[in-house]
Amino acid sequence: MDRFTDETALVTGAGSGIGRATAQRLASEGANVVVSDIDEDRGEDVVASIEDDGGSATFVSANVADPDAVQRVVEVAVETYGSLDIAHNNAGILTGFQDIADIGEDDWDKLMAVNLKGVWAGMKAELPVMEEQGGGVIVNTASEAGLVGMGGLGNYVASKHGVVGLTRTAALEYADRGVRVNSICPGVVETPMTAERLDTAEFQAFVETNTPMGRPADPTEIAPLAAFLASDEASYITGANVPVDGGWTAH
Repeated sequence: MDRFTDETALVTGAGSGIGRATAQRLASEGANVVVSDIDEDRGEDVVASIEDDGGSATFVSANVADPDAVQRVVEVAVETYGSLDIAHNNAGILTGFQDIADIGEDDWDKLMAVNLKGVWAGMKAELPVMEEQGGGVIVNTASEAGLVGMGGLGNYVASKHGVVGLTRTAALEYADRGVRVNSICPGVVETPMTAERLDTAEFQAFVETNTPMGRPADPTEIAPLAAFLASDEASYITGANVPVDGGWTAH
C-alpha cells in the first residue's frame, strides 16, 4: 500500500519509540521522510533502516525547544523534496514522578520547552508552508495524560493537555485553509523514555492495574494510527484527539 507516494513527511523525535515507528511506517508507504531528532546517532540509524528497506529519508538534527532549529527542519524538507505534506510533531520527554508541590522550576521549564513549546514551534513553522502549497496534514503526539489527570505527573499532564488544546485550536483556524490537524493520545508505550520505569515491578503493576488490556503498547501499535490520520482516508477528520491506550481513558 503506497498511500504517500511522492509526499514529504517530517517526524520529530524520530530517533526512537513512536517517532521511529511512524517514520518507518510512512516511508514504507511511499513517503519521503525527514527524520529529525536531537540524537544524531539514533536519527541516522533510522534513515539507514528506511533506506535499507528501499525508502527515502534525510536526517536533520534539531532540538524542538528551539523554534529556529525547527524552522530549519521544515526548510530542509521543502528544499530537499519540494513540499511538506505531513508533519508528525512527536518529540517529547518525561522528567519523573513528583507531586505538583515537589516539581522543581527547572524540571517544569525543561519539560514544557520540549513537550508543549516544541509542538507550537513545529506548527508555527509547518502551517504557513502547508497553507501556501494548498494543503497538508499535521499529527501531534499528545497522550492519554492529555485527556485525564494522573497523580505524580503534573508537568507532563499539563504539557499534554496543552497539546490537545493547541491541536483543537489549530484545527479550527486552518479547517478552511486545506490543513487538517489531529493528535494521537497514546497510553504507556515501551520506548527508551519509559524503559527504566517499566523495568520496575511497581510501575509494571501500575500499568497493568490501570490499563484494561493489561500491558503497555509497542510503538508499532501506535504508528498505524498516525499514518491513518495523515492519509486521505481520514480526509474528514480534524480537531480529533484519538486515544490509543489499551482502554485506559475508557474508565
